[in-house]
Amino acid sequence: MHSLRVVILLAGIVVTSSFAQAAGDSIAGQKVIVKCQGCHGTNGLGRALPTGGEAPNLAGQKYDYLVHSLMAYKAGERKSYMMSLVTKSLSDEDIANAAAYYAAIKINVEAPQ
Repeated sequence: MHSLRVVILLAGIVVTSSFAQAAGDSIAGQKVIVKCQGCHGTNGLGRALPTGGEAPNLAGQKYDYLVHSLMAYKAGERKSYMMSLVTKSLSDEDIANAAAYYAAIKINVEAPQ
């Protein structure tokens, strides 16, 4: 019975540490997002592109949404020539860190008057 408790405890530690790692590191993400700033701006709020259209706002987006979107671009499941180029050069850890960085940005929104 004691060994079963030890196994369960160790399994819980492994699972917990995996989730902590999966969350990404917003500080490390600062280095990764240098590749993103040309289109999404230095603050992640998006901007008009010289080729037309607009890069979307990344600042304050949900972490899981950002990771899922970036992984989908990397896998070719979401289509964007530029995003496919950028994400192919990113490791899964880079994606997690960039997502953590943008998700950590606090956005203040006011209703129109």
